[in-house]
Amino acid sequence: MLVSFEEKPWFQNWPDDVPKHLEYPEVPLFDLLKEVAKKYPAKPAIVYLGKETTYENLDALSDRFAAALSNLGVGKGDCVGLYLPNIPQFVVAYYGILKIGAVLTAISPLCREREVENQLSDSEAKVVVTLDSLFPIVKAVLKKTLLQHVLLTSIEENPDQPIPKNQVIHSAKISSFHQLITSTEADLPRVKIDPNNDLAALQFTGGTTGKAKAAMLTHRNLLSNALAFAAWIKGNEAHETFLTALPLFHIYGMTTSLNVPVSLAAKIVLFPKFDPAKSLEAIQTNKVTVFCGVPAMYQALLANPQLGKFDLTSIRVCISGASPLPQNVQKKFMRITGGLLAEGYGLTEASPVTHCSPVDVTMKTVRVGSIGLPIPDTEAKIVDIETGTKNLSVGEVGELAVCGPQVMKGYWRRPEETAQIFRGDWLLTGDIARMDAEGYFYITDRKKDLIKYKGYSVYPREIEDILYEHPAVKICAVVGKADDREGEIPKAYVVIKEDHFATSKEILEFVNEKVAPYKAIREIEFREDLPLSFAGKVLRRSIKDEN
Repeated sequence: MLVSFEEKPWFQNWPDDVPKHLEYPEVPLFDLLKEVAKKYPAKPAIVYLGKETTYENLDALSDRFAAALSNLGVGKGDCVGLYLPNIPQFVVAYYGILKIGAVLTAISPLCREREVENQLSDSEAKVVVTLDSLFPIVKAVLKKTLLQHVLLTSIEENPDQPIPKNQVIHSAKISSFHQLITSTEADLPRVKIDPNNDLAALQFTGGTTGKAKAAMLTHRNLLSNALAFAAWIKGNEAHETFLTALPLFHIYGMTTSLNVPVSLAAKIVLFPKFDPAKSLEAIQTNKVTVFCGVPAMYQALLANPQLGKFDLTSIRVCISGASPLPQNVQKKFMRITGGLLAEGYGLTEASPVTHCSPVDVTMKTVRVGSIGLPIPDTEAKIVDIETGTKNLSVGEVGELAVCGPQVMKGYWRRPEETAQIFRGDWLLTGDIARMDAEGYFYITDRKKDLIKYKGYSVYPREIEDILYEHPAVKICAVVGKADDREGEIPKAYVVIKEDHFATSKEILEFVNEKVAPYKAIREIEFREDLPLSFAGKVLRRSIKDEN
């Protein structure tokens, strides 16, 4: 017998004042900005380098940029690249691109020639907006792309320094972003957008199979996820202040730290990059109420020697994602701020949020290690790893599958890879997980990172969690090392904390006495550091490729 949506286990723990279902307006994503600008025109939208931009001005600037793109020949369905850090120009361009029905693709400023070329080429971008300091990289790949225009800007909101104008390099015209906006009237073309089918973003990701590919995210995907997450954190319209230090080019930052605060008419305190000392000061000065980050950010805030000098009690809720949140960090941060630090989960293919711990300060405890419950209108289940078609029971470990309005249309021009991760409307996440009897989900590991020792499945994260309990371990990774006799053996890479000392023998004994023999670490290698993603996640695949 089928279980109705309301009878799912997680509803017994559903947070107060959060609807199980939401009515999502059939409008394009940029309507979030337009409606807020009409309702709260004078309210500060962005605080950046001490300067404020109102919602009315932000909306008008994005209108101007949309008109400018139209004048450059960009139309509905065309792709525009944003190769920028967190600066106001990113936000202006983001909504401007959407307003003419164009599709954005956001590129990390950390990307270099090969990566930039691949993303611009694969997305067939006609225009890219980038920093003057990043222009040499764009220039080097121009002839291998379809770019017709390169729009240059600066870290400073209104750059005074001259920027190349009307140059043509490899058929692409180079212009100033600032000059283009100030010289263009906000005369927008009429574009009809179907929120359910028209793309808003080509968001590149390693996906579940490793190679970078673009998730096709529609206006409805992104809008529904923003509104559902805003409801989940119980956002107070026109009364929240977000610290936006997560990179906006990444889907986690794009949704939780841009679209969500805009939907709430919140003040966005924008940082080009995360700085612990400046963030502490900004929280106190701006009375920040919401901060979405990654464990490394919370660790850095707590480790800052100036921590005690700042009042952080304005914090109402923080969300941690991208990698496991250590229990000691979670508890200490909540004790200092008096707010709630909840762990969540998502993936690019789902815009990204699918799960989060309940944001309810009346709760006496937070379920450490759990990614929480599915957010409104999101279904989740555990299926068998081999086929993804057999539903598993409570407590059984398998692959997490999700379904909801935020799930992508598929991978851009990759039908075979799209077919691999869909079972009907259900998206296979590639993450190994389990669900308890109360509907809380727990991520065990990545499917592709499983270690096969003598046919046994060893989950690296389980071993890493134990390693992190050792007082000398700062950061670690466990990967499978090829072995002719055993198949793979678990090997740990460990970075020791400053002013601490530990031997391989000590750490091996510390871990191996806590796990079954087949899970035991066979080797330890000490390192000065480990490769990290922008979000502070250890890149196990990079380490394994060294072997």
